Amino acid sequence: MSKVLDQIKFIKQPIINVEGGNVFRIMKKSDFEEFNFKEAYFSSIDFNFIKGWKMQLKMSSNICVPTGNVKFTFVSEDFKKHKTFLIGEDNYGIITIPPKVWYSFKGISEKTSLILNIANSEHNVNDIKKINLDEFPLKITL
Repeated sequence: MSKVLDQIKFIKQPIINVEGGNVFRIMKKSDFEEFNFKEAYFSSIDFNFIKGWKMQLKMSSNICVPTGNVKFTFVSEDFKKHKTFLIGEDNYGIITIPPKVWYSFKGISEKTSLILNIANSEHNVNDIKKINLDEFPLKITL
């Protein structure tokens, strides 16, 4: 497997059941000692919609899906290896994505899914590469 893909990790997080609504833990500092937070934002994705492909050149991201379920597919920079995760309400946790990994994601819940990205740098369009879905060199069923 590609060394950069080996750096992608999934850390299961608890959903704490409390009266009136649940608590979804996102992260503890002890789980992410090396991570230097700079920006956090939510995005949403509709059922069966696919976003991507993109590669962050400098940014590392910690992604979690508190509402809905999303399939993430990661591809090595040389397009030879790939890795897939399903995360969300049915598999709650956080995915850490290093820079220089191609990724795409698909909403797999009938309702709109909510995605939280906690990043170690501020968004900069000059630090992102993009390839249209139909032009991506590796054909993967998303």
